[in-house]
Amino acid sequence: MPDSSLIKLTATEAVGLLAKKEVSPRELLQASIERINEVDPLVNAMPIKCFDRAYSMLDTLEERGDAHHPGWLGGLPISVKDLEPVAGVPFTYGGSGIYKDHVATKNSSNVENLEHNGGVVVGKSNSPEWGFNASTINELFGPTRNPYDLSLTVGGSSGGAAASVATGEVWAATGSDLGSSIRLPAAFCGVVGLRPTPGRIPHVPVGMPFNSLPVLGPIARTVEDVALFFESMVAFDWRDPLSFPSEQGSFTGKLDRFDAGTTFGWSPDLNVTPVSPAVLKVANAAMATLAHNGIRVDDADIDCSMGRDVFHAIRGVGHLANMTPLVEQYGDAVIPEVRDSLARAKRLSIEQYAWGAKARGKLLEKFISYFETKDILICPAAIMEPFPAEWRRVNELDGHLFDSYIDWIAITYTVSLTGFPVLSLPCGVTERGLPVGLQLIAKPKHEAQLLAVGKRCQDILGALGKEPVTPAATK
Repeated sequence: MPDSSLIKLTATEAVGLLAKKEVSPRELLQASIERINEVDPLVNAMPIKCFDRAYSMLDTLEERGDAHHPGWLGGLPISVKDLEPVAGVPFTYGGSGIYKDHVATKNSSNVENLEHNGGVVVGKSNSPEWGFNASTINELFGPTRNPYDLSLTVGGSSGGAAASVATGEVWAATGSDLGSSIRLPAAFCGVVGLRPTPGRIPHVPVGMPFNSLPVLGPIARTVEDVALFFESMVAFDWRDPLSFPSEQGSFTGKLDRFDAGTTFGWSPDLNVTPVSPAVLKVANAAMATLAHNGIRVDDADIDCSMGRDVFHAIRGVGHLANMTPLVEQYGDAVIPEVRDSLARAKRLSIEQYAWGAKARGKLLEKFISYFETKDILICPAAIMEPFPAEWRRVNELDGHLFDSYIDWIAITYTVSLTGFPVLSLPCGVTERGLPVGLQLIAKPKHEAQLLAVGKRCQDILGALGKEPVTPAATK
């Protein structure tokens, strides 16, 4: 019988035991499969399973023998978001009916690298179709449910990834993030996610290789686990024009190097969005706790009010390039969010797109000016508590109407425009017992500093997701 206690190990602990041969990859895989069978019927985090393929990967690992180095996972079970291909596994582009019978013939560069580093893919995590929503629900598989309250959403678009980690189905998960897709689900599920600097993790194939908005990144239960998984994902790949090399051990080896002189700033809203009182109450309490423990956090007056219009212009270019052929071919079979976004993009003039490109530079200047005197900027990772799992959009918050289905995540997508790396870190729970997360933002290519800061903050605030959450119906 599988040892169910293994799922309570952190990824760092599990990999350490693998390295010492105190636990075998097969034992971990069996524990992962048992946990998936137990909780996934409730949360629907991993609708595509590939257990036989996972066992075959273990055979390959055993033939290779030991290969200890920073980022070596040694047979750790992981999930891959269903927006990335895994060879021989169904690839539905996030539950799209158009691709319900599609099977990938090759790995993405990221999956290729993870498997080379000893990661064992046990399944594909749920996503909204094409990643076009901040709520994980789609035609083929339905909604992914929040393990803290099964009636509620996990956010999106890496919602299945976050839920698969939070429940202990796997020890780490791949996510992707254009507007919120790692940070929001991590916040809603009480786990940790990293949106890295564009180019840290190569992304091949990709339709617009010079687009710096979409990035790949890790989701795990603790900062240490995110650093470990990140170490296994970073690489240089000449096929990705944004890719750049990273020194092995750059992240796991520097987690304990927090500089007491690090300077912080706190913005409750980036001047771009309303935020619910329930979220602000928890976030402000976290700021007070950090201050009580020697982390000075000053108020940060940074005006990102242009973020919504800039994002729609920049994102609109990508829609016109990538999604027009899809809509022309499949029409109403493509989800409304894609068709509505494409229609919105077509209404923008070339002058508005030019303004967006220029204004994005102005937004970057604001961040550069801030980071000339500060090291870290903190703001909420979500502006509200999780909402019903069946909702496809948020229309309003406390009387504020959102113009677009995507505008309730302006606090995350505005940061995406800058290219700065962001760590989503849980900081507590609301009165309803629902997780709240913070965005910790650092200078580009400063992920080592960001992760060290995240670990120090986690040490103070507590690791909300260190142990797997058992969904209410199985407690």
